[in-house]
Amino acid sequence: MRRRALLAGLAALPTASWGRPPAKPAFAAGPLVRAAGLPGIVAYARLDADGGVLADAALAAAPMMPASTLKAVTALYALDRLGWDRRFTTRVIRAGDMLVLAGGGDPLLSTDDLARLAADLAATGQPAPARFAVWGGALPQIPEIAPGQADHLAYNPALSGMILNFNRVHLGWRQGGTQMSLEARAASHSPRAYTITAAPADQPDLFAWRQDGPRESWTVARSAMARPGSRWLPVRKPELYAGDVFQTLCRAKGLVLPAPSVIRDLPMGETLASHASPPLEQILRGMLHFSTNLTAEVVGLHASGAADPAASARAMQDWLTAQGQGRDFLLADHSGLSPESRVTAEGMVWLLAGPGMAAGLPGLLKKNPLDEDLGRDPAQAARIRAKTGTLNFVSNLAGYLDRADGRQSAFAILTADPARQAATAGQELPPGVLAWTRDARRLQRDVLAIWS
Repeated sequence: MRRRALLAGLAALPTASWGRPPAKPAFAAGPLVRAAGLPGIVAYARLDADGGVLADAALAAAPMMPASTLKAVTALYALDRLGWDRRFTTRVIRAGDMLVLAGGGDPLLSTDDLARLAADLAATGQPAPARFAVWGGALPQIPEIAPGQADHLAYNPALSGMILNFNRVHLGWRQGGTQMSLEARAASHSPRAYTITAAPADQPDLFAWRQDGPRESWTVARSAMARPGSRWLPVRKPELYAGDVFQTLCRAKGLVLPAPSVIRDLPMGETLASHASPPLEQILRGMLHFSTNLTAEVVGLHASGAADPAASARAMQDWLTAQGQGRDFLLADHSGLSPESRVTAEGMVWLLAGPGMAAGLPGLLKKNPLDEDLGRDPAQAARIRAKTGTLNFVSNLAGYLDRADGRQSAFAILTADPARQAATAGQELPPGVLAWTRDARRLQRDVLAIWS
């Protein structure tokens, strides 16, 4: 099955890239990896154009935490199930005396998009409704996408079919925690978020969250607010957040809406205005470039149609089994945030070289992603398109290498310090993690230089 999948991928490629006679690598990465002495495990694999056997590998069958390299797998799964041109539509529906803002599971919906939707709605001349509701049932309701992560991390919000600004709210404060503000910030519009509150407090934790009736409330340690600052916080009630913002934007256009409520069932009615997301291709390119966890979980749920994240991960696992990859992956999510997901370097390169190349995955990946953290290396003889993956004491890189001899390789370099990872799971920047991660990325760059 692997060989057939690989050949299908190679058949879709220009022969100039993969059709040259294979050459034995002049150097293997093993001595370099041993000399680097990175604490933990370094598993890697490289598969060249001929695709017969791995060109270089060590611990290639070791199960490793994928972190965000799993998003490359999710992208392939979503493309296969949904197609490159799939869009997700947010609608405003009139059902009797009720106006409904109906989310379609658009992971990129922004306040600016809602502003255009409000303008389109106002232009129809609709009278003010007696009731205003928000529906998020296009996707399952999930309180947070990674329960093991800290509550205040912006990449760990709630999820439903109603998503706004990646379900984040922007908190700003002046010195001493005065004049705290919470905004649904976007490029052109940043209205106040009335359903979320924040206040300074004398507390040991940096942030604390609680549900306060229909609102969600944050308190921030006063000791951390000595200077002016800001940060994004996750939203736990996405329907009320979007309804609140849409109400404000409609009021600015002269259409006064009642306070929003949340409904479970979408009523039949007339669509008055709508907003379609960009095509899935564009959504996935952004997800892979910016490593957006919410987007990965959203497109995975759309692709599976499952009722909950666990069932959705199993559906993607079944898809991998159909690709001949079942034994190399053990999946608990779509984003790689879960500490339960596992991949092998060997399985990753076979997937990348076969289904990945056939689907056009290299065109969606970021070029030379290590340059962001390490700076550009003029001596690097290869061009890389790859996905990084980072958790505490986990640093991975998987993708494609255009080598100096004109040939291409699929590769995966997975590094982890399991003991320290387990001890710091869910923490924000624990001691030592930045230095370890930088050393891991330098090792990845050095291995790629050897391979090129």
